[in-house]
Amino acid sequence: MKQLLFILFLSISQQANSQQVIPLQPISQQVIPQHPIPLQAIAQLNQPGYYRTQLGDYEVTALSDGTVPIHLHDILTNVSHREIDSLTTLSYQTPTEEASVNAYLLKINGKNILIDAGAAELYGPTLGHLPESLRKIGIAPEQIDAILVTHIHTDHTGGLMLDGKMVFPNATIYISKPEADFWMNEKNKTPRLAKWFKEAEDKVGPYIKAGKVKTFEYGTPLFPGITPIDAHGHTPGHTFYALESKGEKMLFIGDMIHAASIQFPDPAVTINFDVDEKNAAIQRIKTFKDAAAKGYWLAADHISFPGIGHVRPQANGYLWIPINYSTLGSGQ
Repeated sequence: MKQLLFILFLSISQQANSQQVIPLQPISQQVIPQHPIPLQAIAQLNQPGYYRTQLGDYEVTALSDGTVPIHLHDILTNVSHREIDSLTTLSYQTPTEEASVNAYLLKINGKNILIDAGAAELYGPTLGHLPESLRKIGIAPEQIDAILVTHIHTDHTGGLMLDGKMVFPNATIYISKPEADFWMNEKNKTPRLAKWFKEAEDKVGPYIKAGKVKTFEYGTPLFPGITPIDAHGHTPGHTFYALESKGEKMLFIGDMIHAASIQFPDPAVTINFDVDEKNAAIQRIKTFKDAAAKGYWLAADHISFPGIGHVRPQANGYLWIPINYSTLGSGQ
């Protein structure tokens, strides 16, 4: 019996030793190339990726495209490393934060309307999960009727295309006229912005060529209850979308904020992704002040998922109050 067990153990050991060990592939470093994504990000948690709430007559679903580390010392401007370190510590974070990339689905008069489209493959494997999040709520990308783009940076429009094919082939893409005029005109390209211009052509260009892009001016509702608002600064045609129903309001603010632990307590802090840092800061300060005074919801693409909440004045800045988890739909 002992001899049989020894032979069995030897056979298993030889089989295990003969198996090829496949090394883990390095994670993409496209976000901040000098800082690789942590190894533990390879084994991502399978989070649900959606959160529903009700605003008056309309259902709003936050959808996760994933998360990505951002290195605040490298990308934030108008702020010292010392202030970054102090404020991130207060939030139990570090200067390398995990930023969410969120999109939002609105159901209005039987139409499926997305706000922004995620990043697809452009920033590595921890992003690009928007189609998966949609399928988890029973909606295929082909069922999206319209996509309202806050701006053409490709963590918001990269998900329009994948492997040379339209991810949302039946959707009409809505982009503000100033935003489309800027990014789709090569005359505006500078060395600093060249990467984004190429990605805009790759990701938005096919929809323009197919006649699937509509541009708009501000102030006129695009659909019942939803109105685009000029929020230029981060980009020349950066757009907020105000959803209003039965006395309630939710303002979808795109990239008005990137680093919650820093830019709520100090809204004057900017980021090197801003095309116009001065106006980006002005828009942020103005919007926080108005939202705090009037008590309406904010929905942000880079605040920790689901990115929905209220703001309240605190010291020289603001306090973020995330939506309360609810199975009843209101979130209060």
